[in-house]
Amino acid sequence: MMKVFVGGLPPDVDELDLVGFVSTYAEVSTIKVVRDRATKKCKGYAFLQMSSDKMAEKAVSELDGKRYKGNTLTVNIS
Repeated sequence: MMKVFVGGLPPDVDELDLVGFVSTYAEVSTIKVVRDRATKKCKGYAFLQMSSDKMAEKAVSELDGKRYKGNTLTVNIS
């Protein structure tokens, strides 16, 4: 399994929405949206674990530079 960094997320991102968006390109095993402790808002990035290295590479190639809820995503292998 391989971890993928996803940056450029909006503060109100929802884990289920993000997984649904990414799942059209690659199979997600786990997700960790990094949030501010006080406000619980997303700090703008998350880590996704893909079921295989091939899925992770596909996610990076398909999602890097894509728009999500008005923001441009930065996606790479972490």
